[in-house]
Amino acid sequence: MTSEVIIDVHQKEISIALLEDKNLVEYQNEPRSASFSVGNVYIAKVKKLMPGLNASFVDVGYERDAFLHYLDLGSQFKSYEKYLKQVQSDRKKLYPFAKASRLPDLPKDGSVQNTLKVGDEVLVQIVKEPISTKGPRLTGEISFAGRFLVLMPFGDKVSVSSKIKSGEERARLKQLIHSIKPKNCGVIVRTVAEGKRVAELDAELKVLTKRWEDAITKVQKTQKRPQLVFEETSRAVALLRDLFNPSYENIYVNDEEVFKEVKDYVSLIAPEKASIVKLYTGKVPIFDNFNVTKQIKSSFGKTVNYRHGAYMIIEHTEAMHVVDVNSGNRSKSENGQEQNALETNLGAADELARQLRLRDMGGIIVVDFIDMNLAEDRQMLYERMCKNMQKDRARHNILPLSKFGLMQITRQRVRPAMDVNVEETCPTCNGTGKIKSSILFTDMLEGKIDRLVNKIGIKKFYLHVHPYVAAYINEGLISLKRRWQLKYGMGVHVVASQKLAFLQYEFYDAKKQFIDMKEEIENK
Repeated sequence: MTSEVIIDVHQKEISIALLEDKNLVEYQNEPRSASFSVGNVYIAKVKKLMPGLNASFVDVGYERDAFLHYLDLGSQFKSYEKYLKQVQSDRKKLYPFAKASRLPDLPKDGSVQNTLKVGDEVLVQIVKEPISTKGPRLTGEISFAGRFLVLMPFGDKVSVSSKIKSGEERARLKQLIHSIKPKNCGVIVRTVAEGKRVAELDAELKVLTKRWEDAITKVQKTQKRPQLVFEETSRAVALLRDLFNPSYENIYVNDEEVFKEVKDYVSLIAPEKASIVKLYTGKVPIFDNFNVTKQIKSSFGKTVNYRHGAYMIIEHTEAMHVVDVNSGNRSKSENGQEQNALETNLGAADELARQLRLRDMGGIIVVDFIDMNLAEDRQMLYERMCKNMQKDRARHNILPLSKFGLMQITRQRVRPAMDVNVEETCPTCNGTGKIKSSILFTDMLEGKIDRLVNKIGIKKFYLHVHPYVAAYINEGLISLKRRWQLKYGMGVHVVASQKLAFLQYEFYDAKKQFIDMKEEIENK
């Protein structure tokens, strides 16, 4: 089985698609504008003490000062305080963290005015983003999260996720981490570390340790305060962190900056796999090139078609998801109705396992398969479903078919449910039902091109249109595109994009940045 990851980066959003044997099995989409400052580590200055609240306000570079309560300083605050002074006392040589001394815990009933004073420098991490008029919420207990482990400098314990139930596995992980963890560090073992080999856990621990070392090095080298010393990973890397698997054969990215971030990340966690990260430079949109756009549009929605005319209807209710399997216009099997039902159901089991991962359908899923009389056929369907679900990262439980022909599945939700609206609002009428004459569409496009070249001064650009429209523009020896190039220059490029509706269009400059050429009058 071949596995590939396709990362589509746009100005406003980023999408990641996971393909197995060219079939789309996981899809994530998130806006790039979302503020993900939680997890960032700063060396900051205390601006104001509030004895009545037993808290302080700290300057981390935001418009409003951040809030730091005495109890959020963390039990190891004194150890951090001493180590920071040691680090900043010598700007040339870094004081080794392994030699740092652990001081007694901060008393829980202490007061902020006896611990901090205005002007003090503190190492803090953001735990809550700024909301409305309030600044960020901070903690003095620094942690660095990976896929399998969480590293906590100055911690002294190794904790294992309570979701790992096996006593033998918990003991194995604890003993293993104790043998490889750096001095003066605590570690939390996450649920996904269950069953992982020492090499994988050791590799991630080294990555997390390096993040801590890099943060401290930045504290030592810089004098500006406040100063960001560790930034939580970018959106692409954050999405990839949960998805990444060493079995991947290719990771394609269509943006140079994100390509470098992903390559650096893969080089850290799996150096032998760094060569699988590739920069996509083709003119066709990356999702169109790898047939992702078409699969997204055909895989989401209420009705999902699969092989030989059969289809499933997926309904989402408040309490559960309900799936109905239908044979549709499928031709009858030569071996009779029973064989026909079995083949339809086995195909539905293959597609349903993909749909559960793709949509991240969590909770209770009830599937109404086509009735089968033979017990061995029902058992075969149950085994097929169990086998298909082995690739699912989410915890799940599958029950055999009931006497009513229903299969019940419970599945943990890994991330917020993915809901893609595959219906398209008409871009020219915005749902009113009245549009301008389609034959005048290319005249309107030429007017936009004229304005772009002669008034705005952009000579090289890419016009993305629906594939049918692109075919019309490129038709003939002296095509419409060729006439535009002769009139406005060879910088005019036409790209067929499957994500666009019939009379929809988008302009992009030479650096693939979106150019908004829509006029207000179009929407009236």
